[in-house]
Amino acid sequence: MTIAEKTTPGTPKSVRTLGLVFFPAYDWAITPDHPEREERLLYTQDQLREEGLFDIAGISEHRPDMGLMRDVSRVHFCPPGFDAVVETPHLASAGSAVSAGRLVAGGRTQKAFALTRPPGHHAMKVVQGGRGFCAVNIEAIMIERLRREYGIRRVAIVDTDCHHGDGTQDIYWHDPHTLFISLHQDGRTLYPGTGFSTELGGPGARGATINVPLPPQTGDEGFLYVMKHLVRPILDHWRPDLVINSAGQDNHFTDPITDMRLSARGYARMVELLNPDIAVLEGGYSIQGALPYVNLAVILALAGMDYSHVIEPLWHEELARTAPKSMDYIGELCEKTWRLYEHTHTAPHDYTKSGYFWTRERSVYYDTDGIREHQREEVRDCSDCPGLLVIQSTVDYRTWSVCLHLPLEACPTCRAEAEERRRQAIGKKQPVEYSDRDQDVYERS
Repeated sequence: MTIAEKTTPGTPKSVRTLGLVFFPAYDWAITPDHPEREERLLYTQDQLREEGLFDIAGISEHRPDMGLMRDVSRVHFCPPGFDAVVETPHLASAGSAVSAGRLVAGGRTQKAFALTRPPGHHAMKVVQGGRGFCAVNIEAIMIERLRREYGIRRVAIVDTDCHHGDGTQDIYWHDPHTLFISLHQDGRTLYPGTGFSTELGGPGARGATINVPLPPQTGDEGFLYVMKHLVRPILDHWRPDLVINSAGQDNHFTDPITDMRLSARGYARMVELLNPDIAVLEGGYSIQGALPYVNLAVILALAGMDYSHVIEPLWHEELARTAPKSMDYIGELCEKTWRLYEHTHTAPHDYTKSGYFWTRERSVYYDTDGIREHQREEVRDCSDCPGLLVIQSTVDYRTWSVCLHLPLEACPTCRAEAEERRRQAIGKKQPVEYSDRDQDVYERS
């Protein structure tokens, strides 16, 4: 018996209208046996059709639009050149997220879910290659298109992938208008090794980044505690115009590359509490044991329908529990994180002040391509705008590329500084990438 047949007589109807955008990327994979491959979504499509999801009035399926290089350049700098890194499936995946965002921002549906691949939340501001199965950040591309087309400013991203969303964090690290919250397995036990509670955002955007590193084997009880006692209070206080769920599903108890214990119904309850406007699929590599069931439960939760009957194979109730010591730790972590959120101006950071600029140096590893990048990052300490961002990037200390990012509502002083930095770099024959968000301009020289 399908879900449609289990509902009341007549045409079944969802409580909220929901648009689903599918892009499984049938012909693309990193390698044929890689965890991130086309089967990730094929079983989900079969499950949804078998359950009669598309017979429910209010749930509709939509074709994705193709993303554009212009969309990518709003978000990323790419010293090797976008053609060297970005393939057609990446643009289609980003376009799927954009299509889902436009359904909601344009008022066509109340909720939307982009079930797409390849994922994107490990792709940072500068892209030298692939990281964590990601080349471009599909959520950020969607957000910046919506900001450009619909004038949306205040956005919250809640990343529930098991791996820390370090790429999304990096892109919005200096943006006080974008709140990023990540719930993930502790970086001391899982790739990419980041996402600690003291990572709170750049000097001009402290408190707009929140990280909740959870202990391995956290189950439904632990995740729902964090959602109720930390995430929801922060969202209620921050009051975003749009809430996006970066909906990785590799916290599931059957996932082969992580160590968490979330269930399909736990995921659905988490989505129910979060109440996002848009969800975008990220990770999740238990192709048969989790993804069809988790996606089904999440879709029902987004549509405001009953998901209590969704039970995946191998599930038993003991898995929902989180060890008492872990629950104690999670409770203390939530209290600590809330205090950091309330008092971010006193929390330490890893920048040093040099003139009008905050600076830091760091190393980034692109595990997909085996590339080690070195960065020197500077952000102007500006009282009139979020500040000019300057990133000098090199691989193996070859020629340094200079990346200049003018934020939305950039002030005249930051604009003048950007032009001077560009002139100096060109004079030194350094490659320059220049991004002006107000003018929607991206240039390479």
